[in-house]
Amino acid sequence: MNKHLNIYNTHISPNASTYVNEVLQSTFISEGKKVKEFEDKLNTYLRIQNPLALNSGTTALHLALDVAGIKEGDEVILPAQTFVATGLVILQQKAKPVFADINYQDGNISLESIKQKITSKTKAIICVHWGGYPCDLKEINALAKQHNILVIEDAAHALGATHNNQAIGCISDYTCFSFQAIKHVTTGDGGALAIKDKTKFKEAFSKRWFGIDRNTATPTELGERSYNIEQLGYKYHLNDYAAALGLANLENFKERLLHRKNIIDLYNAHLNKITGIQLFQYKNDRESANWLYGFHVEDRSNFIRKLKEHQITASVIHQRIDRNSVFGGLTKNLINQQKFDNSQIHIPIHDAISIEDAEYIIDLIKRGW
Repeated sequence: MNKHLNIYNTHISPNASTYVNEVLQSTFISEGKKVKEFEDKLNTYLRIQNPLALNSGTTALHLALDVAGIKEGDEVILPAQTFVATGLVILQQKAKPVFADINYQDGNISLESIKQKITSKTKAIICVHWGGYPCDLKEINALAKQHNILVIEDAAHALGATHNNQAIGCISDYTCFSFQAIKHVTTGDGGALAIKDKTKFKEAFSKRWFGIDRNTATPTELGERSYNIEQLGYKYHLNDYAAALGLANLENFKERLLHRKNIIDLYNAHLNKITGIQLFQYKNDRESANWLYGFHVEDRSNFIRKLKEHQITASVIHQRIDRNSVFGGLTKNLINQQKFDNSQIHIPIHDAISIEDAEYIIDLIKRGW
C-alpha cells in the first residue's frame, strides 16, 4: 500500500467536463436552466421537498433562520458538536445560540438536553445530523410542535440519509444541505434549502436573489427589470456552472452511497472486536449517509500517530464550537460533549476508499497502538 489514505476526497464525475462545457459554450453561466434542473433532480432523485439551490450550506442555514422569522432576542437551540457556521448564522440574526448537550453514543443533539434548554424565548431548534446519521427527528419534531417552535435540520453531512423511510429533506420545517468541495456531492461550493411550507418557499425564492422574483420581474422596453423590493434579500443563488457540476456528480450518487455502506459494514464487523475502541451506536429506524466514520478510542494521540506512520489520516472532526469566544464562552454542564471531545476519532471513508484499503486500515488497527 503506497498511497496516502486521507479522511476526505473530492469526487468529480468523469462526465463533469461534458456538463460544464455545455454551460461554458452557452456563455450563460449565472442562475438559469441548469439550476432549475439541479433542483428538480434533488426532488425526484433524492425526494427532497421544495429544494432551493444556493451558493453554500451556510447561506442555506442563514436563509432558513431569516425566512423563519428569527430575530434579535430570540433563542435558537443547537449542539456544540458542529462546524462554526451553524452557530454564526444565529449571531447574524442577532439571536442567541443556546448550546445543548449531545448523545455520547452518536454525536447528535440530545433530546433530553433540548427539553432542559427550552424557554419562552426559544424559537427554533437546529439539529445537526452528525457524520450523516439522522437525529431523533420524530421526537424532536413532536417536542417542537408541543412548544410551537421550528425545527431546522443541518443536513450538511446527510445528503441521501433517511429516517423511518423518509428522506432527509422532507421531514422538518427546514432542511439545509451543503455541496462544498468534500461533501458527497459537490458543486464546487454550494448548498440547498428544503422548505415544507410553500408560502415560505416562495419568500425564500425571492430572498435568495436580493428580494427580486426573477419569474415576475421581467425586462421592460427600456431593458431593465421591473420590480419593487419589499423585504431584505441576499445574493445567495447558485449559478448554472456550479449546478452543471452538481448534476454530473449526482449521476451515480446512490451507487456511491452503497459503496460507503459496504466499507462501513466491513469496519464495523472488525473494529467492534478491538479492545480500546467503542463504536458509535446507531438505531435501525434510520439510514446514515455515512459521510464520516467515527468512534471512541483510548489513547487517541498514539492511535493517530500509529496510523500516520503508515500514511493513513485519523482525525478529530469539529470539537465543540462554543470554545470560540464569539459565542461567549464554554457552556457549562455539557457532560457528554466533553466526553465526546476527549475520545472521538475518525478514519477514512469516501468514494476513493476500496475494500482493499479498508482491510489494510483494519489490519493496522488490529496490531495495536
